[in-house]
Amino acid sequence: MMFEYTRRRGVHSPVTDAPTFRVGKLARAKTTDQTGADISHLIDRSYNYHSPRELHWHLAERLGLAPGAVMLRESAAA
Repeated sequence: MMFEYTRRRGVHSPVTDAPTFRVGKLARAKTTDQTGADISHLIDRSYNYHSPRELHWHLAERLGLAPGAVMLRESAAA
């Protein structure tokens, strides 16, 4: 499954002092170049992710999918 997300600025992690980001919008992509239904309600949008990889694993776990079945791409904010 292909997912597309927009990034919002987060805070610096108090543990690693690295920048984090929040998900502005999460959508399931219809095809590789079209965005489908908004599924932002399925995740906690107030969570500060440290990397797209962390979001990838979180989506796989949340949706009960194998990590290899999840594809993720970032889109520019509208």
